[in-house]
Amino acid sequence: MGSAKKTSSAERKARIEEMRRAERARERRNSVLTIALSTVIVAALGVGGYFLISQADDGDEESGKAGDAKAVAKFTTTSDGERVWDAKKLGRTHVGGKVNYPVTPPVGGNHNQVWMNCNGDVYTKELPNENAVHSLEHGAVWVTYNDEAKPADLKKLEAKVKKTPYSLMSPVKKQKDPILLSAWGHQRVVKGADDSKVNTFFSTYVQGKQTPEPGAACTNGLGQ
Repeated sequence: MGSAKKTSSAERKARIEEMRRAERARERRNSVLTIALSTVIVAALGVGGYFLISQADDGDEESGKAGDAKAVAKFTTTSDGERVWDAKKLGRTHVGGKVNYPVTPPVGGNHNQVWMNCNGDVYTKELPNENAVHSLEHGAVWVTYNDEAKPADLKKLEAKVKKTPYSLMSPVKKQKDPILLSAWGHQRVVKGADDSKVNTFFSTYVQGKQTPEPGAACTNGLGQ
């Protein structure tokens, strides 16, 4: 009788121990499965996030090139003749290749990732719009002129630009007016170098409140 009880007790202990081993094995399998599943989910999220971001970036580039035309084409004119664009609607995405700017010269919008040097730089040849717009984003004033501008005015404006950091000057043959002053989202026609609005425009917009990236460099960019 006593022997039977000992045998029953031993078998019960053996079953309990087997159940415990089975439970531990099951827990180990679940742990491995959980880790593996988590790794797959994280990887999937990472790949999915990459494609979403990539598509968003690609979309910005394409919509920027096409969308600039609508945004930059609309402006208001102040009582004294300055043209003003809504800065919030001017694209600021870095894009490759040409951008379709409907305003000549442009006053903002998507642009090349490299700016034109604008530390009082005077250029004798036309500039790539995409690089010059980046200079405007940094708070530069861009003086442009066509073949109708008077040499005497150009000489005075050149002297002003050379002594003014965050400014640049270049010819733009296709612009309608002889002399134009441009900043990010702002543009003005001036009669000549002695027009009082020249000094006002410079003092207002060289690193002015309109600047999307105040303090950004105007050196170590692209030069002619």
